[in-house]
This record gives sequence, structure tokens and C-alpha cells, in this order.
Amino acid sequence: MRILVINGPNLNMLAKREKDFYGGKSLEDINRVLEAEAKKLKVRISFFQSNMEGEIVNAIQNATEDKIDGIIINAGAYTHTSIAIRDALIIFGKPFVEVHLSNIFSREEFRHRSYLSDIALGLITGFKEDSYLLALKALVDHLKKTQS
Repeated sequence: MRILVINGPNLNMLAKREKDFYGGKSLEDINRVLEAEAKKLKVRISFFQSNMEGEIVNAIQNATEDKIDGIIINAGAYTHTSIAIRDALIIFGKPFVEVHLSNIFSREEFRHRSYLSDIALGLITGFKEDSYLLALKALVDHLKKTQS
């Protein structure tokens, strides 16, 4: 089983920005924890981060060719603006989990609207770096149930 974790704009700046919202871990720290958990779950995991919308769309489109079974995505600010990322996820056609480090519903009103949530397998928001671990476990569990 292969999982792709996609991170959008400014997530490369974790541990340097708004620690009350995003926690104190860097993206590299989060990826290391996810990689260790993926090994326990016996799945292969890969990571992609970009500040550019088109590159994120390309990564999602390439996921089909790369035989990715599911995606975990934190689209950052593109969550609230990108129809292109939404369309790419629809074309991908496999399960994905939307993740946010902060609770987007306890923040500014413009963050309450997601272009991804209604087409996602699920949404995990507000648990800082643990949001990713919860997403990985949920996605792998779902895939194991549906693939067997």
C-alpha cells in the first residue's frame, strides 16, 4: 500500500511560525514520525511539499501513475481557494484525508470554508502534528477494509 502526503504553502516554515496554531515541530519532524508509523503499519509513504498550486496539482495527477492508493493533504491556504486542487483530487478518484494542524473552525471566518472537505474521506483538524498521525491511521485502516 502506498500513501502520499502533500503539504501546501508555508508548511515548510513550521516550527518558525505561529506555534500556538501549528505547534513546534518542523515539517521534517512530522515526516520522520509519519515514516516510522508507516513502517509499523507496513505501508510505503512519500512526501511532497510546494508553495505553488500548479506543482501540487501535478503531484496529485502523478499519484495515479505512481500507483498511490491514498493521499493525506494539508493544502494550507489553498484549502480555501483552489478549485484546481479540488479538481485534481476528483480526477485522482481514490480516498484522501484533509488535514490541518490548527482548528480551522476556531480561526478567521475565511478559513471555515474548504474546497476539499466535501469530497474527502475525512477531515482531521486541530491536533497539531498529531493530525497527520490520525489521518495516516484512518486512511490505512479504510484502505485495508476496502481492499480486502
